Amino acid sequence: MIDTDPSFDIQQTETSRLSQVDLKNLDFGRVFSDHMFVMDYEDGKWQRGKIEPYGPFTMSPATMVFHYGQAIFEGMKAYHSEAGHVTLFRPGKNIARFNKSATRMCMPTVPEDIFMEAVAKLVEMDKGWVPTDEDSSLYIRPFMIATDSYVGVKASEKYAFSIFTCPVGTYYKSSVRVKVERKFTRAAEGGTGYAKAAGNYAGSLYPSSLARKEGYDQLLWTDSKEHEYIEESGTMNAMFVLNGTLVSPMTSETILDGVTRDSVLQLAKDLQIPVEVRRITVQELRNGLAEGSVTEAFGVGTAATLTLIKEIGINGIDYPLSANSHPIASRLLKELDDIRRGRINDRHHWNIPV
Repeated sequence: MIDTDPSFDIQQTETSRLSQVDLKNLDFGRVFSDHMFVMDYEDGKWQRGKIEPYGPFTMSPATMVFHYGQAIFEGMKAYHSEAGHVTLFRPGKNIARFNKSATRMCMPTVPEDIFMEAVAKLVEMDKGWVPTDEDSSLYIRPFMIATDSYVGVKASEKYAFSIFTCPVGTYYKSSVRVKVERKFTRAAEGGTGYAKAAGNYAGSLYPSSLARKEGYDQLLWTDSKEHEYIEESGTMNAMFVLNGTLVSPMTSETILDGVTRDSVLQLAKDLQIPVEVRRITVQELRNGLAEGSVTEAFGVGTAATLTLIKEIGINGIDYPLSANSHPIASRLLKELDDIRRGRINDRHHWNIPV
């Protein structure tokens, strides 16, 4: 159990909006809970934070985040367990990755104890917003932005760190079609690809929109140098089943080190499913799809959880995958869900009760 005796101020909302929300019928990221956490950084240190009613920020048009893009975020989730408890799933991993992103974007790191306290207290206060349906959860969005009012290229001296939450259903309503992208680049070596920086996602929007016009839901990004190696799929890390082995591209400067990815790989090992973490060429993927040795493909991520890929487009040719036969993905998803919902032993101690 997290100690939720807070080291920050709390202002509770006078009127909850919860009664206006249908927790049985949720889109992703459209409804926001009653409270948020805000903490400012100035004069070289973090100031005292506050949980307050959810609401807008007031900012100068010269606020540096609007011009120079110092912005990072994370995605976390809280779940209702079978026993009726609310738990956070591996929050320490997200906090560590957030601070890694902050360092890369020349932003101050957030003290881990305050971060954890803030998440736990915020979820505790808005516990009623955590949906109970199997495919639903409370999505937690920590973020940090540069807040100095200044026009000039330099790191800001002031920042705002905030956390809000929203009850969500599934990110993808069904399996997806993806296209292997061999022109545009999401990230390059030496860049910010391993950070959850806002600009990484902004740069992906145009090529993703072109893919959607072709009937695809997402892109499978390739390396920036040769466009010959599979990297990740926008909102998800990518995984493939090749000759019965679960194969995942290794993380690098250009691939986000996903928390769900790490969890799924560990569960595969627990279930004695063969695992390989290595580079995967476009040619290998294409050959495997054509010959039938690639039998499953899916993406994993906090928002997407585990989403099946039903078709992969490579160089103008679409390779379908069976919509009905995905035994390894199904086993992994069930194991992950059962741990998060408290139906089986949390052998890796991933769940943190609130």
